[in-house]
Amino acid sequence: MQTFPLTLVVITYNEAHNIARCLDSVPFAAEKLVIDSGSTDDTIAIAQAHGARVVHQDWLGFGAQRNFATTQCSNEWILALDADEYLSPELAAELLERLPALMASANCAVILRRATVYMGAPMRWYLPSMGEKMARLFHRDRARWADVRVHESLRFDGPSVTLKARFNHENNPSLPQKQLKVLRYAELKCRDWLEKGKPARMWQTPFVFLLAFIKDYFFRLAFLDGWRGFVIAQTAASYAAYKRMRYYEMRRNPASLEIAADALIRHGIDR
Repeated sequence: MQTFPLTLVVITYNEAHNIARCLDSVPFAAEKLVIDSGSTDDTIAIAQAHGARVVHQDWLGFGAQRNFATTQCSNEWILALDADEYLSPELAAELLERLPALMASANCAVILRRATVYMGAPMRWYLPSMGEKMARLFHRDRARWADVRVHESLRFDGPSVTLKARFNHENNPSLPQKQLKVLRYAELKCRDWLEKGKPARMWQTPFVFLLAFIKDYFFRLAFLDGWRGFVIAQTAASYAAYKRMRYYEMRRNPASLEIAADALIRHGIDR
């Protein structure tokens, strides 16, 4: 297959069950790069067997880890995927057709649409899972990841284009994995809030839970996906509330920071 001066970059930590599918979905990338933060499973060996160059980097936080990854890429144009994401055949075909013009353009980034597979099947109605727009293909000199611990996004000030086809996201293959991710993401987000000195407003928590559930279940059409939609809405609302409870604890009992960090590492939830 024709290849392009494009680097596929993936940040990993114990992604042996996902990484091959992700790497193989982009056969036209001249370089495949994995930035690993200390996997203890077969992630590295599998990535190398599927054509990737692996670089170790201790965990810096999502934004900083992605910005480090950018510095390790050999090409100016970069496609960033998570290990549990992969291109659909339709998006791969669209990229093959449009990459030459895109890479010759003055565009900063290309917006891709992400579809979610949840509990073993694609979501059919829930709006964020049907075509969430995400900047994932970009020119290294025209865009940069927000330097935050979690929920990072690509920042750029210039033109972009949006493609039609979607890439896929195998979203948390089981509820226990989702809950572990919630614990980790909440801890990272709360540490960002702590550094910024955000006030702890516990009184907002029940309202945040209710509004988050209503937003996802009704306005984002999760209810049309049956019980899977209910689970998604409830999980999102619980995450929104838990972040505020955990942040309140950090402010009230600073010793919990170190205690929680040790527990998360001990149980394999954090690096």
